[in-house]
Amino acid sequence: MYHVGKGAQLPKFVASLLFLELRLFFHVPIPQEHWATELWRNACKEAQLYKEKGNQCYREGTYRDAVSGYHRALLQLRGLDPSLPSPIPNLGPQGPALTPEQENLLHTTQTDCYNNLAACLLQMEPVNYERVKEYSQKDLERQPDNAKALYRAGVAFFHLQDYDQARHYLMAAVNRKPKDANVRRYLQWTQLELSSYHRKEKQLYLGMFG
Repeated sequence: MYHVGKGAQLPKFVASLLFLELRLFFHVPIPQEHWATELWRNACKEAQLYKEKGNQCYREGTYRDAVSGYHRALLQLRGLDPSLPSPIPNLGPQGPALTPEQENLLHTTQTDCYNNLAACLLQMEPVNYERVKEYSQKDLERQPDNAKALYRAGVAFFHLQDYDQARHYLMAAVNRKPKDANVRRYLQWTQLELSSYHRKEKQLYLGMFG
């Protein structure tokens, strides 16, 4: 949250976005290159700084601070993603379409943050498996072959007791990393839970109609 008061200073990304959105609101023409150079450059620079701060905190084992860094990085990029609503509602449309290079950098940074957020949350007690699932699936939307994201999604579904989905993701993970002991262990646990469920289901069926 940004505090406004005496001596307060808005981050460059927010100041640039406010400037551009207000010009749109008052129907002042905005040169296409202004979006590409000013807003984009400031937002990406701040996002990268927050992401690196998150990485440093993760290496130091301060996972809550790492999560904060990744969330802040994603916030900087939110106003640049054409697939998301503007972070300042009712103040005009989104900016012009991104170039392929800009879109690639945007998606790479977002995906890195989602991947690292899931990794952080698995280290924090109590583990929020719903969030781990959400971030892992966001990662997989753009990196469907990411073995780590597949594994984390499988772990999340396992602890959420959705064993069919857990098996789906863990099978995909073990196909990509067949020697990973953690993946194989969770897959084995998932198979055991499914076998137990089907056995109980069969016994219930026999009890009803046997």
